[in-house]
Amino acid sequence: MEKQIVCINCPLGCRITVSMEGTEITKIEGNTCKRGENYARQEVLSPVRVITAVLPVEGSMSPVSVKTAAPVPKDKIFKCMAAMGKTKLHAPIHMGDVVVSNILDTGVDVVATKSVG
Repeated sequence: MEKQIVCINCPLGCRITVSMEGTEITKIEGNTCKRGENYARQEVLSPVRVITAVLPVEGSMSPVSVKTAAPVPKDKIFKCMAAMGKTKLHAPIHMGDVVVSNILDTGVDVVATKSVG
């Protein structure tokens, strides 16, 4: 089986072909650098994404933008978003504050990307 991937690690956007037998990668072609190979391997075996969102802040007219401090498994994105949506935040919030620790036991924190007074 072959999977086609466009690498997003740099502006080149290499079109990478990953050949597989079952769940084992047999060949990776089309990348121009090691980062592309690593990205293709990760994307095929266990894809991850950084999540960004905007959450309301009680006692403030301004919402706060947040992101995961590291990528989380792609299959947990919607559950993470739901968990973030249930979070009650109160002003003041400072850029870099952890607003959700270890979301869904992924080992990843959700942090504020701006300050809200």
